[in-house]
Amino acid sequence: MMTDLLTIGETMVSLRTARPMRLGGDAHLSIAGSESNVAIGLSRLGHQAAWLGAVGNDEPGRLIQRTLRAEGVDTSRLRFSDESFTGFIAFDQPSHDITRVSYHRRGSAGSTITPDETIAAIEATRPRLLHVTGITPALSESTRAATLAAVRTAFEAGVQVSLDVNYRARLWSRAEAATALRELLPHVQTVFASDDELDLLTDAADPVRELVAAGTINQVIVTAGGKGAWAHTADGTIHRPALPVTVVDSIGAGDAFVSGYLSATLDGLSPEHRLDRATTSGAFCVTATGDWESLPTRSDLTLLTHTQGTALR
Repeated sequence: MMTDLLTIGETMVSLRTARPMRLGGDAHLSIAGSESNVAIGLSRLGHQAAWLGAVGNDEPGRLIQRTLRAEGVDTSRLRFSDESFTGFIAFDQPSHDITRVSYHRRGSAGSTITPDETIAAIEATRPRLLHVTGITPALSESTRAATLAAVRTAFEAGVQVSLDVNYRARLWSRAEAATALRELLPHVQTVFASDDELDLLTDAADPVRELVAAGTINQVIVTAGGKGAWAHTADGTIHRPALPVTVVDSIGAGDAFVSGYLSATLDGLSPEHRLDRATTSGAFCVTATGDWESLPTRSDLTLLTHTQGTALR
């Protein structure tokens, strides 16, 4: 079996409230995970996407499986664990577009992914792209080894590898992250990072130039929220501004951006068109609540060219 994209990481059950959670009231139940968000984004854009992860042999784990399957994501590499539980994440909003996040994931099934599992998944799915993030190696020694094994195996098989730094201060220190992420770089072709994450990848005074000039990396994509994004390659730098939309919830926008960029990469588009699709996907994500619920389909991509408030009849 061949697939367009394989991604590896932990997906959790999510609970969201529209006000401070301490006040109680209704909560929305869904799922959340950077890597599975990207897989959903690619699937909606018409690509074959597979996700590898582990969940508890429990109802939250079944919710994750069912949701990803419903979104067209291949979950054949999902493992149910009888020894560990499904991780859980809580979001609440104390103010408009300020989201507070609480994790309940230490010791979860998602932290038990092994190198053997990731190697077997690459051999079974034969992906065109492997996408990993800096979240997965932060979860445990096992997932760190699994991530390194995945990128090494993919690189040796001629598979393109992308890395989204996605630094999470609650999971590890910047020094720990730098050590783990730098060991991945010799096997990576595309890097996604924000300005304040570049120093995790190199100590150089000009980190972008250093990254593009060294090793296998051929493109560094730097995101800056409302300021847009920059694609740096050996041929130069391209910038695209963020699309002017009303922001409802910015959680998941980075994953949406990545899914759009990787979709355009799979389609063989130019760096300019990759950024266009990436910023469009990110704009869709922020216009509604949820990590992935408002990600666009391919036919949706032109909708944001209409004036806000337009009714399509």
